[in-house]
Amino acid sequence: MDMQDSRSPLFGGALSAFIPHSATDVSELREIPDNQEVFVHAHTDQSLIVELLEYQGQVADQDAARYHFEDIAGSNKALAPGALAVSNVVSLPRSELSLTECSSAWILTGTQSVSKFNEEAQNTVTLHLGLFRLPQFSTDILITFNDPQRISPDSSSSASVLGSLSTQSWTVQNFHCMLKSLTLHNPGLFGENHG
Repeated sequence: MDMQDSRSPLFGGALSAFIPHSATDVSELREIPDNQEVFVHAHTDQSLIVELLEYQGQVADQDAARYHFEDIAGSNKALAPGALAVSNVVSLPRSELSLTECSSAWILTGTQSVSKFNEEAQNTVTLHLGLFRLPQFSTDILITFNDPQRISPDSSSSASVLGSLSTQSWTVQNFHCMLKSLTLHNPGLFGENHG
């Protein structure tokens, strides 16, 4: 674990996880939906999103990460042919997790071609998804690590990213540390208000 990572409360302390260094809590900058916690890297275009989603009971565990990946692609308007690809989906052993309440956990790695703010410019982003299935709470917890690989020169992100290539970016190891450290403190989080 990177010593700069620190355990941060999520959803008012109902959950917590190790959030990587240089993370800015986006809720301090703008309104975020109640079912999300969003963090952006202070100097790169990377982001981490923790989402509480409705449990998709009709989707088999091994297919659920791909289901959510394609759902994100729809939101990102990345459904054009060749705009998204899944490179692998692996199961996370529960023995390695702090969130022992999940029935299963998965990591998906894929890429999407996305535009920011409905711009024409397409950025190639690697998405690392961590999915925790909690059928007893009717909830899927999805953690998404957006790691841009190619920023279009015409994108609004290009200026900020080009000036920060020397900055310490988040790594897949940071992401795995966050997944494995996710801990549930208050199951009331998934109460009647959820959904």
